[in-house]
Amino acid sequence: MGNLLNTSSMLMCPHGGTVTAITSSARVTAGGSAVVRASDTFLILGCAFVLGVDPHPCMQVLPDALSRAEGDSTLSEDSLGFCVAADQAVQGAVVIVATQPLVAGT
Repeated sequence: MGNLLNTSSMLMCPHGGTVTAITSSARVTAGGSAVVRASDTFLILGCAFVLGVDPHPCMQVLPDALSRAEGDSTLSEDSLGFCVAADQAVQGAVVIVATQPLVAGT
């Protein structure tokens, strides 16, 4: 069981871009910040991936989660998912730099 991700977790795309989770609800918390759920929005900034000579940056996260909060899947270190480009091409797994160590989930 991996630690649950919250809005204070530090996430990156595989190319060094910063992933920020923007949650629509702060009712469920872990480690003092709102738990990140599969339906939340993920903003990726600073992805420098280039395919040939054309920029092909990561644009969103496709989550893969098993545990639930408020009727939605929560995300943990074990279930975050993949970054994808605007054309939905999978760019690689989200890199978790740091998260809260207090609450774990499946």
